Amino acid sequence: MTRTLIAALLLGPACALAAPFADPTRPPAAEASTASGDGVAGQGVPRLESVLIAPDRRIAVINGQAVRVGQKVGEARVLSITETEVALREGNSTQVLKLFPAAERHPAGRMVKGKKK
Repeated sequence: MTRTLIAALLLGPACALAAPFADPTRPPAAEASTASGDGVAGQGVPRLESVLIAPDRRIAVINGQAVRVGQKVGEARVLSITETEVALREGNSTQVLKLFPAAERHPAGRMVKGKKK
C-alpha cells in the first residue's frame, strides 16, 4: 500500500504533464501559412489574428505575419488598421478583415431574438 501511494505521488505530476492538451494559441492546420513564408493561407484567404495599437504604431497579425499600414500581405497592401478591422487592397478591390467576424453589435436596449439585451 505504501509503495502504491508513493508511486502515485511521484508519477501523478508526470502523468498530468504528459496529458494531450491542445495549444489554444496554435492556428488551425487548415488555416496555417504556406511553407513559402509569404503569410498567405494555403487557400489564399487572409485571416486577421491580432491587432496592436499604441500611440506610436499600429500592427496587425495576418496569417502569422506582423504588418503595418503600407506593407504587403501576399499581393495585397494594408490600407488601414483599427481596433477590430484591417483593410487590404489588391488591385482595384478592397477587402476588410474583421478580428471578430461572427460578432454582431446591437444598440443598448434593442430586442435580440425576443429578449431585451
